[in-house]
Amino acid sequence: MYTYSTLPTPVRLIPLTILLFTFFVGGAVARAMIAAELPPVSPPAGSAAPSISPLFTPEVQYWADEIARWSEAHSLDPNLVATVMQIESCGNPEAVSSSGAQGLFQVMPFHFAEGEAMRDPDTNAQQGLDYLARGLALANNQPGLALAGYNGGHSQITKVWGNWPAETKRYYYWGSGIYAEVSAGGDSSPTLNEWLNAGGASLCEKAKKQLAISD
Repeated sequence: MYTYSTLPTPVRLIPLTILLFTFFVGGAVARAMIAAELPPVSPPAGSAAPSISPLFTPEVQYWADEIARWSEAHSLDPNLVATVMQIESCGNPEAVSSSGAQGLFQVMPFHFAEGEAMRDPDTNAQQGLDYLARGLALANNQPGLALAGYNGGHSQITKVWGNWPAETKRYYYWGSGIYAEVSAGGDSSPTLNEWLNAGGASLCEKAKKQLAISD
């Protein structure tokens, strides 16, 4: 959450075509893209908690039951929750960033009460997803803006694209791309594959070892 995550810096680089497009089209068009790119998030419907897309990596699939439970508790789409987990920690509950962000959802320490176990999965999810849910409400249920708010703070939601920190722009690129593709119900996620090839695989390898997932 906020300015840093455990993801290596090269993974967050936006392709040159995206950077050039953003430079030339200007803030107004970029804002229109952000508003229109993804459909609003609707709370899960029905009594049975929906499962996450099979396109997420095995390390995130490890938490599928918990993601369904946490998502239901916060009225969030499980695929949005899984997207945040994917790019924040790839399912490693012991992940700690250089800025001190903790756990599955890379929550900063100041979000926790004194004495709370920051890397306990349920505690980490409670604080991280509460912040995500509040951001989604502030963003009028626009998931891309909610992801930007999760990374850069809720103040980013009302700012124009050009005024976002570079880290938040990169986070939006990865998160909104993955979320749109897994939500579409296809058989692949090019953005997730790009993320893995750009360095996300190393994050997932750490999670794989932590969770003792065999090949």
